[in-house]
Amino acid sequence: MDIQGKKALVFGGTSGIGLATVEQLVELGATVVAMGRDAAKAEALPAGVSFQQCDVRDQDALQKLYSEHGPFDILISAATGGDRAIGPFCEMDMDGYQGSFAKLWGYANVVRYGEAHLAADGAIVLVSGSPARKCGKGQVALSSVGGAVEALARAVAKEISPKRINVMSPGLIDTPMVALKGDDRTAHYERLTGNNLIPRPGTAAECAKGIIFLVQNDFVTGTTLDVDGGILLS
Repeated sequence: MDIQGKKALVFGGTSGIGLATVEQLVELGATVVAMGRDAAKAEALPAGVSFQQCDVRDQDALQKLYSEHGPFDILISAATGGDRAIGPFCEMDMDGYQGSFAKLWGYANVVRYGEAHLAADGAIVLVSGSPARKCGKGQVALSSVGGAVEALARAVAKEISPKRINVMSPGLIDTPMVALKGDDRTAHYERLTGNNLIPRPGTAAECAKGIIFLVQNDFVTGTTLDVDGGILLS
């Protein structure tokens, strides 16, 4: 896909990986609409990018948004959907575990209602995470949700062909989701990535490049692309 002149919708597009993806789409000549729950974050968007406040869990709002902004060529969701439960599964509050699946429900809504407005040669990209296939201690909820996202994409790919859907799976990425500052932030990432094949956190821009690859390569569908510094092998 030549992104120049294409229209892209990016959910979770005002921060982290989503924002980096918006920036790269703009650089490649796309017209971009970015969605997020917090309108204040729209100030970070590049010039010329439209912003629409939206919660991916709100099916009615999504359908209205698609009616207003369709048709489009590229559909990306990096929206987290809400809080994610961390900790030992056998000690976990089950409401918290169930609430972690807000990310899956959000992605399901994005795909379910967005596909009808997607161009016949269009592309969808979702974001999972390395715990889907390498679960660390306390990451059962993250692993469960990420695995479900990847399974969803593989299954839906068969139904929507020749439209494409793929997943980008990041490892540990340095994003605003981590609130630590200065030396505490550096020590946090050094501790968590020291054993990786590439011993540092990834950047949002590196993950966005993976998403752009999945958009541009017309011969890739139903797959998961790992941008994780080799964490699956460490």
